[in-house]
Amino acid sequence: MRKISVIIAGRHQTSICLEDEFYDELKKIAAHEKKSINELVTEIDATRDNNNLSSAIRVFILKKLL
Repeated sequence: MRKISVIIAGRHQTSICLEDEFYDELKKIAAHEKKSINELVTEIDATRDNNNLSSAIRVFILKKLL
C-alpha cells in the first residue's frame, strides 16, 4: 500500500492510499493521457459518486482496463 499526496484542483492537498499495482496503473494512464497525477485525480474527484477518493480511483482504473 502506498500513501501519496495529491493536490486537487490546484488548491486542495490530500492523501490517498493505493496498492502499488493501482498506483503504477494510475501513472500509466496519466502518462498516456499526457496529464499529471494531480490533473487526473482532479478529474476523477469531480466526477466520483463514491465518498472515498481512493475507491473512486480504483474504480476509474478498472473501467479503463476493461
